[in-house]
Amino acid sequence: MSEDVRPIVIKRIRKVAGGHHGGAWKIAYADFVTAMMAFFLLMWLLGSTANGDLKGIADYFLNPLKVGMSGGTGAGDATSILKGGGKDLTSSSGQVKDGEVQATKKAPTLREAKAEQLRKEFEQREKATLNELKQNIEKLIDSNSMLRQFKNQLLIDVTPEGLRIQIIDEKNRPMFDTSSAELKPYSKVILREIGKALNAVPNKVSFSGHTDAAQFGGGEKGFSNWELSANRANASRREMIAGGMDENKVMRVVGLSSTVLFDKNDPLSSANRRINIVVLNKRTEEAMLQEDGNAVLEMDNRDSAEAPAVQAKPDARN
Repeated sequence: MSEDVRPIVIKRIRKVAGGHHGGAWKIAYADFVTAMMAFFLLMWLLGSTANGDLKGIADYFLNPLKVGMSGGTGAGDATSILKGGGKDLTSSSGQVKDGEVQATKKAPTLREAKAEQLRKEFEQREKATLNELKQNIEKLIDSNSMLRQFKNQLLIDVTPEGLRIQIIDEKNRPMFDTSSAELKPYSKVILREIGKALNAVPNKVSFSGHTDAAQFGGGEKGFSNWELSANRANASRREMIAGGMDENKVMRVVGLSSTVLFDKNDPLSSANRRINIVVLNKRTEEAMLQEDGNAVLEMDNRDSAEAPAVQAKPDARN
């Protein structure tokens, strides 16, 4: 037989369950999520950026070379590769760099405003009380024949520190014995009467002793006008307490020698020898309690600045 025999080809298809269906969509989805994240970050940055920085960014895209050369917050700080945070250590106190905004003063809270109002009201009432005390002491002087003859030596006024009472020497009528802290009999009367009057207010009291510029002429070695002025201030304190003033009212006793002159034109004037008694207001008392070293000096400097100038003949006795 010459018949052609065709080969039989058997095709077998092997099927694998769960075969791969393609992963291109995952790449597309990841790109979409990344783009959305970048978009939201961009929106957040634009919303939290100042107008000046936005303008700098816009200028950069318009002219990158110009902004890059000039620098600025929109293109990065040209003076530093990495802009650090915190306080600028290169700036001096009070200086502000270009582009920085000074912090505005914080507005007081309602509680702070109320406290400030109460403080002012208290100071006004306290000032009125000290003025009333001043008037009462002046009436006391006028009604007392012993005190009335020394009226010219008693200077009473209200200062920023409180009610100030100055008892000054006259050439022929000093408060103390020469170069001594021993009070004259009439000086004791003055101090005792004033001491009793000060009990009418709860305020603390400060004593300061002053001498003229004449150098101390006798006594122990090393004893000077500093010791003399301090001893006289302390003697005045003791006498006022003996007259009835509450000893707990005493806040300070100091001797200032001739550093704070009453009559600056004449350092040897008898008016420079005096005792200053200050009924302290609350503000000055708190300043002293805080141990502010300037409070003492400033108070006595203002005492001398507010004291009226007097003309007296030179008297070299302390």
